[in-house]
Amino acid sequence: MEASSLENLHLSQSLPLSQDSFQELWQSVITPSISTIPSVGQMDMLLDPAFDGNFFDMAMETPAYTSSSSTVPVTTDHAGEFGFQLRFQKSGTAKSVTSTYSEVLNKLYCQLAKTNPIEMLVSREPPQGAVLRATAVYKKTEHVADVVRRCPHHQNEDTVEHRCHLIRVEGNQRAQYFEDVHTKRHSVTVPYEHPQLGSEMTTILLTFMCNSSCMGGMNRRPILTILTLETPEGLVLGRRCFEVRVCACPGRDRKTEEENHAKSQNGTKQLKKRKSTPAPDTTSAKKTKSASSAEDEDRETFTLVVRGRERYETLKKINSGLELLDKETKTKPKVVKQEAPQPSSGKRHLHRGERSDSD
Repeated sequence: MEASSLENLHLSQSLPLSQDSFQELWQSVITPSISTIPSVGQMDMLLDPAFDGNFFDMAMETPAYTSSSSTVPVTTDHAGEFGFQLRFQKSGTAKSVTSTYSEVLNKLYCQLAKTNPIEMLVSREPPQGAVLRATAVYKKTEHVADVVRRCPHHQNEDTVEHRCHLIRVEGNQRAQYFEDVHTKRHSVTVPYEHPQLGSEMTTILLTFMCNSSCMGGMNRRPILTILTLETPEGLVLGRRCFEVRVCACPGRDRKTEEENHAKSQNGTKQLKKRKSTPAPDTTSAKKTKSASSAEDEDRETFTLVVRGRERYETLKKINSGLELLDKETKTKPKVVKQEAPQPSSGKRHLHRGERSDSD
């Protein structure tokens, strides 16, 4: 009975009660006009008055980048997985140079507010959005906790917003200057740029806005510059460090300090040699000295280093004369003058032609 009732059922059969066909239901739907949709301002009015309308705008903003430097910064070089390295342009020690780098001392000598090009090299491309950060710290342990600032004199002469920063980046409008919230240290960052076509290095231009001898600033305290390659989140990928001296004549100061360094190195080498030789036995030396005669002392030879040909010839003539005098004294027989013995009674002998006191 159920099968026969299903066969007699047609699709076009009208449904009972309020159930209409699908086509009739679709035609009965009224599509609202676009003009009737409420705007954002009208939606804010419909919402709770305590609702903040800038909530969505705040969620879309990117957080400001803040550095996370430690209280005592690390000053050791670390190439990292990207092989981060620095190179300086070669320049001599002439008085006219505005900046020069000493490879022996790992030290940069530069003038005040002069551009110093520094080349950076990586073995492979760092992640997207990597930045380069430059930070100045004091070299000595007793000053490492202090913040490197410009002197008040140079700060008052400047009008820029970041006038208290010692290090600046030239030629880059995307440079950002930071002051750490915890340590109050100053730093400047620039986005890492890919090397140009035909080059393997990226160049950054740094300037130092205060002399090393400025009172109220560095005050003759040596400083170090730390260059780090970092991710946008502040993770250090590589680090390089070098000493900086800001002075009026970089070439002269570099030459003087390199000469002093070479002298100190030679002095330490000679001191080590003296320490390595065993100390002579004093008891045996006294015995040999007492046993040796004056002739043995005269046979000792010495070497004298003389500077200048003319002085050498003069000393040579003096030495030849002394050698000739020694030979003559050895060949001449020694004449001993014998005096007549005086009488013990107090009387003296009369010589021919003399008279006694009694006469």
